[in-house]
Amino acid sequence: MHGYDEDKAKVVARLRRIEGQIRAVTQMVEDDRYCIDVLTQISAANSALKSVALLLLDDHLSHCVRRASIDGGEVADEKLREASAAIARLVKS
Repeated sequence: MHGYDEDKAKVVARLRRIEGQIRAVTQMVEDDRYCIDVLTQISAANSALKSVALLLLDDHLSHCVRRASIDGGEVADEKLREASAAIARLVKS
């Protein structure tokens, strides 16, 4: 069971909405829409993806990292390293 299991339907719904946004951006380019309008929609899609990423990260911390911290040892250390690396990737993007 993954940490996002309880939010799986919400995550999938959001990702499908983002997928629709990306298709709309593609259509905007095909329709020769104004550059700033396309960039605005790309920015909105990026924000939506970051929102999903934060939800998944929160679920990971609440479930996977919490469980590993209870178990302790090397597994806990590895889960903390994974979470730290994921946060670093999100901050960079």
